[in-house]
Amino acid sequence: MDNRYNRHNRRKYSLKVYIVLVTKYCKKLLKGSIADDVKQKIFDIPNTRGYEIIAMEADKDHMHFLISYDTTDRVCDIVKIVKQETTYCLWQKYGSFLSKQYWKKRIFWSDGYFACSIGEVSSATIQKYIESQG
Repeated sequence: MDNRYNRHNRRKYSLKVYIVLVTKYCKKLLKGSIADDVKQKIFDIPNTRGYEIIAMEADKDHMHFLISYDTTDRVCDIVKIVKQETTYCLWQKYGSFLSKQYWKKRIFWSDGYFACSIGEVSSATIQKYIESQG
């Protein structure tokens, strides 16, 4: 069997997307324990949703990750879940610190995101690039 592809019911697929999230106002908050907690939370999300994190790294004001996902998922929904769950987790743990950074609302991420689907040929290249960040 070809291990490059996932199988589920009558589907055979290999969907991977490279995503970059940026902190609101490009604040350089993704360092130390905050970066570690964001990474841990992003690694925890696939356990309940069926995604697979292939590579991930933080770089001061943005987070890079390469994720494999199912054909029934949409990239915008994946990004929404990641942003919501990481923001909630960070405000629970670092509320007093974050309220000094973002005094209006409980936010952490910028409104937008970058997403790029990748072909199988460049997966190793993208993974190496992500791991070199930070």
